[in-house]
Amino acid sequence: MIPTSEKSWCQTYLRSLDVKGIEYRYWSLRKLAQDYQVSLSNIPFTKRLLIENVMRQSSDLKESSRIIEALFVKKSTFDSESSSNSSEFNFYPSRVLMQDYTGIPALVDLAAIRDAVAQGGGDPCHVTPKCPVDLVIDHSLIVDQSGSESSIHTNRKHEMARNRERYTFLKWAQKNFRNLTVIPPGKGICHQVNLEYLSQVVRVNENGVLTPDTVIGTDSHTTMVNGLGVLGWGVGGIEAEAVMLGQPLNIAVPRVVGVRLDGQLRPGVTATDLVLTITERLRSHGVVGKFVEYFGCGVAHLSVPDRATLANMAPEYGATCGFFPIDENTITYLTLTNRPSSLVDRVRAYAQEQALWLDTNSPSPEYDETVVVNLSDIVTSIAGPKRPQDRLNISAIKQVTLDHCSIEGASKLDRLDSYKHLNHGDVVIAAITSCTNTSNPAVMLTAGLVAMAAVEKGLTVPSYVKTSLAPGSLAVARYLNDTGLQHYLDLLGFHRVGYGCTTCIGNSGPLKNNLETEIVENNLNVSAVLSGNRNFEGRIHPSVSLNWLASPPLVVAFALAGTTCIDLENEPIAINGNNEPVFLRDLWPSQSTLNEMLNQVHESHFRLSYNDITEGNEEWEQLSMKDSPCYPWDENSTYIQRPPFLEVPPPTFPIESARVLAILGDSITTDHISPAGLISENSPAGQYLLSKNVPSGEFNSYGSRRGNHHIMVRGTFSNSRLENKIASPTIGGFTRCHGDTKLNDCNMSTTEKASPVIPIFDASRRSIELQVPLVIFAGKEYGSGSSRDWAAKGCLLLNVKAVVAESFERIHRSNLVGMGVLPLQLTRPDELDSLTLEGNETVFIAPNEPMKPLLDLNIIVVTAQGSELTIPVIARIDNYKELEYFNSGGILQYVLKQLKANIPKMS
Repeated sequence: MIPTSEKSWCQTYLRSLDVKGIEYRYWSLRKLAQDYQVSLSNIPFTKRLLIENVMRQSSDLKESSRIIEALFVKKSTFDSESSSNSSEFNFYPSRVLMQDYTGIPALVDLAAIRDAVAQGGGDPCHVTPKCPVDLVIDHSLIVDQSGSESSIHTNRKHEMARNRERYTFLKWAQKNFRNLTVIPPGKGICHQVNLEYLSQVVRVNENGVLTPDTVIGTDSHTTMVNGLGVLGWGVGGIEAEAVMLGQPLNIAVPRVVGVRLDGQLRPGVTATDLVLTITERLRSHGVVGKFVEYFGCGVAHLSVPDRATLANMAPEYGATCGFFPIDENTITYLTLTNRPSSLVDRVRAYAQEQALWLDTNSPSPEYDETVVVNLSDIVTSIAGPKRPQDRLNISAIKQVTLDHCSIEGASKLDRLDSYKHLNHGDVVIAAITSCTNTSNPAVMLTAGLVAMAAVEKGLTVPSYVKTSLAPGSLAVARYLNDTGLQHYLDLLGFHRVGYGCTTCIGNSGPLKNNLETEIVENNLNVSAVLSGNRNFEGRIHPSVSLNWLASPPLVVAFALAGTTCIDLENEPIAINGNNEPVFLRDLWPSQSTLNEMLNQVHESHFRLSYNDITEGNEEWEQLSMKDSPCYPWDENSTYIQRPPFLEVPPPTFPIESARVLAILGDSITTDHISPAGLISENSPAGQYLLSKNVPSGEFNSYGSRRGNHHIMVRGTFSNSRLENKIASPTIGGFTRCHGDTKLNDCNMSTTEKASPVIPIFDASRRSIELQVPLVIFAGKEYGSGSSRDWAAKGCLLLNVKAVVAESFERIHRSNLVGMGVLPLQLTRPDELDSLTLEGNETVFIAPNEPMKPLLDLNIIVVTAQGSELTIPVIARIDNYKELEYFNSGGILQYVLKQLKANIPKMS
């Protein structure tokens, strides 16, 4: 019988569990399922975790029962693209994970909220995280120098010099915000540190109650930890701020896609090849906004690092998460990575008691959809040159490169190291980077073995290739050193450049020998090959148009080849000093050789790497500032400024006589909207920094300047590869102020020819001055990519009131709502092209009824000739909690109102 009071609820479902003599308590899923007359074995593991969260967290028993019943339903009716399930519920994650690019603006916002609370007479110290928050500084390392033993020290020195002000702010935050732990630079990448150290899988609170370890992060690749059986995903920084301040995530009952893995990978095929194939398959299948859960006999053949590789790239295949349940491989990994035996024991006991343990001999859960992948069918792969889902067999990259370069028959073997000029397709960046692959000993050791074989056969890397190795943790460096493989990587120029995201996030640094000039002068399409997770236009390096994702050993192989105009299956990588052709197959290690190396990775590599995780170098430890509960803002700072979001008025309707700021195509990523890479001197942000007497050599990156809204709004839509139809044929962050009579003082006439191309930022300033609202039109998958809250914040500050798109990626849609910008989804497929918009139209958004979740409405577009288009759209405010946020002017203003109502006044 289902209990009806909170006391009886606790008495019924809060049970005891003895783990080797230690008495714990836990909320029993088995008893709950029994009372609801449901077989847990039929329910996906991810739903089991959500059910446990609801039964433990909700005080409204009637509401809890409704949600639990919805989660116990075998099939979900939730359609993530266009509608919302009526069964929405509050999800309370155990903790929050942040990196510095997204974490600093979140903490800057919290500092601004402290100011607002203090100004209202409240105690600012009450504005502090309510749950554990870990911030790992990993995104600020730039590869200024590579290819030498001194690279790591030079890059660290430059990182500290550039970012001293930001890091000092983090020191203040760590001292003043309870529950915040800051892991200093030089310790690794947040997701790898999370996988190898932070995650407990099963947590125990101060009352001895066991609960699943769940996490949300301000980076979309927080999903990596799903490979360890920890449910987590990426959210926008503004959503994370709300969670930190005690607000739940409001989510709908998810649609769960089961991916059945059969067979096992063939020798020589890597987890990278597998994830590129999975990404291609699931993008084609359609999993945006859905949960993906892996099952089948093939799961047992994948180690936790292999699983983490697949889980890491869930954002690339569009899913909220890609989950692997707990099993014996999880226990093996926890032991290898030096987790305490008490933790390992409780993980096993709790998972088995709660039916959270994967037994491949048991019946599989019933999923809403099922995709089947045979691991034995996976082949060596690469993805690119612009999207991670565009997978190719390794032999196909030559022709694809030639097609993109519009050249024919260029022979790799004509290239000599003493080159005089670059060619199309030449590899100018070869980077072993990113948590996606550096967390996986198998692919890292394979890269080292390929390097060793190449050196022994007399091969070298051409001098125009910038090589780098950025491990995701110190443990990687230890096992590469102890196996002796780092020596061979060094001989090919893959010296360690530091411990951070580097090239994967766009911090690739300058090319060798000022090659940027040659590339521009000769209009060359050159290549970068990296072991990362994203290769969007303009992300890796502004001068590199072709970007390819590959496993670490393939990064080494393409570095040796020096070009992607090559078929590595059938053509030699190079001719050695003995005039002998050397093929990739000659360098690739046998499975037995790789296994010998894997056996040398042991617990001490992790124990020694994490025993001083919170201690930084001397420069870090010396950072300090005046102690104060409210941050002492410096109006002259170009890194940290008090943000204006709490002063922006809430959205109002109707929106009348809006102008079109941009007309964009499909797959517009958050890199297009808010770049993370280096700041150009000629960009609005660069000009602003010059006006503040910052020399161009100290501009740093957009990502590092996210604590300063003056720079970030100028950087919005500043991607050099952005294609705005209004500004065509000009590429980049430009638009036109088409024919609005209100803009006559801008010297704009009603003809397109007289409307010059200007920066998008300049157009937005003019619209604000003249009180003319702006809208954006876009195609499919708008906002794919990183969970970059500045992609929404920047739109708000550009005076964009609505974004009209054919479809939205999950995180960015939520971010837009969370900043008070209205996402409107076109109801007909491929409608954008049929509208034949020019950019000189006027837009009216006037709902016939008060805003509500998923409201159907029409927008009116008036052309320059005076004709009207009526366009049906859906307001993608997906639930009532989002509606509350939107009507408040965004999450920050909503949370501030809650805090002012509950925080005690200062005495």
